Amino acid sequence: MSKTLEVLAAREGPAAWYTELSSGEKRTFWACALGWGLDGFDVQIYGLALAAIAATLALNSTQSGWIATATLFTSAFGGWIAGLLADRIGRVRMLQISVAWFAVFTFLCGFAQNFGQFFAFRALMGFGFGGEWAAGAVLMGEVIAPRHRGKAVGAVQGAWAIGWAVAVIASTALFDSLSPEAAWRTLFMLGILPALLIFFIRRFVKEPPVFKETQQNLANAGRRSNFLEIFSPSMLWTTVLACVLTTGAQCGYYAIATWLPKFLAAERKITILGSAGYLGVLIVGSFIGYLTAAYLADRIGRRANFILFAVGSLVAAVAYTQIPVSNEVMLVLGFPLGFFASGIFSGMGPFLTELFPTRVRGSAQGFAYNFGRGVASFSPVAVGAIAGTLQLGGAIGVLAALGYGLVIIAALLLPETKGRVLTAQ
Repeated sequence: MSKTLEVLAAREGPAAWYTELSSGEKRTFWACALGWGLDGFDVQIYGLALAAIAATLALNSTQSGWIATATLFTSAFGGWIAGLLADRIGRVRMLQISVAWFAVFTFLCGFAQNFGQFFAFRALMGFGFGGEWAAGAVLMGEVIAPRHRGKAVGAVQGAWAIGWAVAVIASTALFDSLSPEAAWRTLFMLGILPALLIFFIRRFVKEPPVFKETQQNLANAGRRSNFLEIFSPSMLWTTVLACVLTTGAQCGYYAIATWLPKFLAAERKITILGSAGYLGVLIVGSFIGYLTAAYLADRIGRRANFILFAVGSLVAAVAYTQIPVSNEVMLVLGFPLGFFASGIFSGMGPFLTELFPTRVRGSAQGFAYNFGRGVASFSPVAVGAIAGTLQLGGAIGVLAALGYGLVIIAALLLPETKGRVLTAQ
C-alpha cells in the first residue's frame, strides 16, 4: 500500500504530499492508519453479524440496541481518558494501550455465552475504540508538518472505510463457509489481530518532538499538565465551540446512519439496503469523501471545509427522506451520502490539534470529540421521539438540520487554523 501511494504521488496528484514526508512521519502515518482501520473493522462487525449473534444468544431488539449504545457511550469516556493520559504518559504509549485494549475485548466477544457477557465485553471494547482515535489523532497532528497536516490526518481517517470494507468481505466469506454461530464467533476472534500492530508501534514510532520539548519545559518549571485548564477563562470559549462542532457532526451522522435504513425499507420499500452492492457504493463514497475532505482542509481551510461538508450532508439527508426513489437510484445516492456524512470527520483531527496548546492537547482533543460522541449517542432516541409528531422522515431531517447547523455555527465562530505551527507550550 505504501508503494501505491508513492506511485500516485509521483504523478503530482492529490497524494503528492506523501513523498514529502520524512521516514518517521511515514511510519507514524501507517501506524495510525492501520490502527484506525482495524478499529473500524472491530466496530463494524457487530452490525454485520447481529442477526446471527441475536439468534445464538437469544437477544431481543432492545438488548441488541443496548449493546450498540453501550459501545458508543463507553467510547466517549475512553476517548476522554485516553486524551488525558496521552498528556501524561505520552501519545505513543497511549496508542499502544488503546490498540491492545480494543483488540483483546473484541476477541473475548467471540466467547460470550449470554447477553450479560457480550454486553460487558462490547462495552469494555468501547473504551479502546474511543481511546485509539484520541491518541492517534493527536500523535499524527503533532508529527506532521503544518502544510500537510490536514491531508495526512484526514487520510488516516479514511482508513476507517477500508476497515469497514474488510469487515464486509470477511463476514461474507465466513458466513458463506461456516455455520452462523461459528462464523460470528470467528469474526470476533479475528479482532485480536490488531494487537500485532503494537510491535510495529513500539519499534518504529517515536513521540513527537514538540510533545517531548513541552514535557521537558513543564518539568523544568516543576509543573504537570492539568486537564482542567481547558475550562480556564482563556480556553473555555474554544473548548465550548469545539464541543459544539463535534456534537453537531456526530448527531447528524448517527441520526442518519441509525434511522435512514429503517425509513427507506419501511416507507419507500427499498430492498437493497443490506446488499453488498449498496454497502460497496456507500463505503467507496465514504473513502473518497475522507480523502477529498482531507485534501480540501489544506486547500480551502478548516472552516470552509466543515461548512461545505455540513451543507452536503444535509442536502443528502433531505434528498433521501423527501424525494421518492427506486432501488436503482438509491444505489447511486449511496455515494454522496457516504461522501459527505463520512468526509466531514476528516477535518476534526487537524482542527482540534491546532486549536489547543501542546500541554493539554490530548485532554482537549479527547474531551471535545468525545463530548460530541456522548451527546450524539442520544440522537437516535431523539429521532424516535420526534417521529411521533413529524413522521420518521421529518424527524431525521430535523435532527440532521440541527446537527449540521451547529457545525456551521461553530465553524464560523472558531478561528481559522490552517498552517498553524505547533509550539512547545
